[in-house]
Amino acid sequence: MSELIINTVATIKPLGKEAMAQAQGRQDMLTKPQGSLGRLEQLSVQLAGVQCKPVPQIKDKAIITMAGDHGVVAEKVGNWPQEVTAQMVYNFLNGGAGINVIARQVDARVIVVDMGVATELESNSQLLSRKVASGTQNIAVGPAMTEDQALKAVEAGIEIVTEEVTKGLDIVGTGDMGIGNTTPSAAICAVMTGRSVIEVTGRGTGLTDEQLAHKVEVIKRALQVNSPDPKKPLDVLAKVGGFEIGGLAGVMLGAAAHHIPVVIDGFISGAAALIATALAPVLKDYLIAAHVSVEQGHKFLLKHMGLKPLLNLDMRLGEGTGAALGIFLAETSAKILAEMATFTEAGVSEKEG
Repeated sequence: MSELIINTVATIKPLGKEAMAQAQGRQDMLTKPQGSLGRLEQLSVQLAGVQCKPVPQIKDKAIITMAGDHGVVAEKVGNWPQEVTAQMVYNFLNGGAGINVIARQVDARVIVVDMGVATELESNSQLLSRKVASGTQNIAVGPAMTEDQALKAVEAGIEIVTEEVTKGLDIVGTGDMGIGNTTPSAAICAVMTGRSVIEVTGRGTGLTDEQLAHKVEVIKRALQVNSPDPKKPLDVLAKVGGFEIGGLAGVMLGAAAHHIPVVIDGFISGAAALIATALAPVLKDYLIAAHVSVEQGHKFLLKHMGLKPLLNLDMRLGEGTGAALGIFLAETSAKILAEMATFTEAGVSEKEG
């Protein structure tokens, strides 16, 4: 492991208990029956612990959407051509994708990162180029990347989020783009959770039963060929992962090191979270699962990490779309804690007894 990753992991501390206790105390005095706002109350207390502030503030919001291509598309595991990854990156930069619309709605900036798109992208002031290589290798025949490339991907995520902190950052969401990336995500999920490949492999962008069976066989072959070690998360990333998955794991580690809550999106972000939480178990408390995806492996990886999703909207787009909605709920929870009157302030009688 590199010095940057070791130092970042060492910097991640348990949530601030005193701030959480004070936040809970205030929640219990707000003009409502205790617990009546459910998960929103719990979320505000978690945010207090992450930021180490009794009244957390969510003002500067960002979604980091990372793009990368995957050599395993050569095995025909999906229905979309690889060029779509690059085309969607341009769509993000032009503000026309789903994530752009929802991010505008929640007033979050979108940071688009080329972690390993197979196409050479045109220079754009809004595009961060951290290309590790032009796509991963085919995991069905060998490792996705070298150990050095895996480290480089994670380090890029740490460095990007650290740079965003200097611009002002109270919460970050994770997003992805990469044709074929549910295949490495399912491989990571199977290895890290111990579930069978068939349990964690979904239909991606809409596979038939026959295509799904083929995808399962490809992932089984990848695990057999590479033998990734679940006790070594960076080995798993290198052997069956993706550059954007490594980058997102780095974003999560870097954010937590700066006391910034991380709202994770769908299955690909979840796979990244499996890698990141294996590197730094305490990180789990900094994560907010925005939603549970239609991809069937997603619920298993969330359960494995002990994360309860905020929403279930049958979404499976990625890009950070679910994370953006989660950011809205997190900000709402913080505003409730800060702005709602207490019984004393409002002159409202408290519960008898």
